[in-house]
Amino acid sequence: MSEARPQAVPTTLLDDDVVRITRWDFQPGAETGHHVHGMGYVVVPMTDCQFLLEEPTGPRRVDMAAGAAYRRDAGVEHNVVNGGDAPMAFIEIEYK
Repeated sequence: MSEARPQAVPTTLLDDDVVRITRWDFQPGAETGHHVHGMGYVVVPMTDCQFLLEEPTGPRRVDMAAGAAYRRDAGVEHNVVNGGDAPMAFIEIEYK
């Protein structure tokens, strides 16, 4: 049996009628756990990020520079893992 991964740490920065803004902090190897996004969202890396995305179609790696941004629609299903050897952090903005 493999060793469990550490959990990423979410910190809610704002949650109102319009948006939920969460900062996610990951130690190397940490994960969010499998989840399905109920809302569309934007992600803005605070550090350079080496994402390992475990998706229903299989794993894929995505590298993003600090300050970049991307948007996804509701319904995305995945587990986000820090696939690098340094801590990483990003801001997730979900729109309601």
